[in-house]
Amino acid sequence: MPYSGLDLTGRKALVTGAARGIGAALAVGLAQAGADVAASDLPTATARAGLADTVRRIHDAGRAGFGCDLDVSDVASVGPTLERVASGLGGLDILVNNAGIRRRAPALEVTEDDWDAVLDTNLKGAFFCAQAAARLMIPHGFGRIISISSQLALVGAPHRAAYCASKAGLANLTRVLALEWAEYGITVNAIGPGPTTTPGLLAADARDADAVQAELSVKMPLGRRMDAEELVGAAIYLASDSAGATTGHLLVVDGGWTAI
Repeated sequence: MPYSGLDLTGRKALVTGAARGIGAALAVGLAQAGADVAASDLPTATARAGLADTVRRIHDAGRAGFGCDLDVSDVASVGPTLERVASGLGGLDILVNNAGIRRRAPALEVTEDDWDAVLDTNLKGAFFCAQAAARLMIPHGFGRIISISSQLALVGAPHRAAYCASKAGLANLTRVLALEWAEYGITVNAIGPGPTTTPGLLAADARDADAVQAELSVKMPLGRRMDAEELVGAAIYLASDSAGATTGHLLVVDGGWTAI
């Protein structure tokens, strides 16, 4: 018999950046654990096609769900979109702040546009999604907010100044929101994935396979990039009743990267 403390039946969730990669895996995983799930992503043809596949997989898991447009860097659209999500699902219990971007460049070559694009999506967008979600959760005295940070919240990496800053900021923002919203029955946590095979990571990494493997052999005891599905268990736990006393935490799932 499955452990009931991880059962999400009846919960209503939104996963941002869910057209592909980690977001798609988490949206489907939450549905497989029993939640009804809305999946959002950018208002582009490519993202909408990805969302359609994510929603199909949510339905295949036997749960209700739908896709919606959301550019989290467009703060004015965040609140109204989350209200529509809550209306469509019949509430909002779980938010997974997954939407994120990366732009690799040596620090001396980072432009203001690069910096703003990464911080506006990864940090500012995550904050205002969390704020809008909390406003919907507070009247019900329950909520689970989970942000996808990175192992690079804890350690640095060359050519990732904006990305590392955004993910470290997100980890500490998680602690602040946890402190402020605990009284309302809302837990706020983050997951810190290590290198994970996703379309976004592959597009951002121009190195050949030998160069990638050389880095992984030195820095990652697991010896390989992770699969997005290997993050699902962490998200289900943090979204569940079992995590009622877990808040303000960065749960690192990085194949041992930060253990070295």
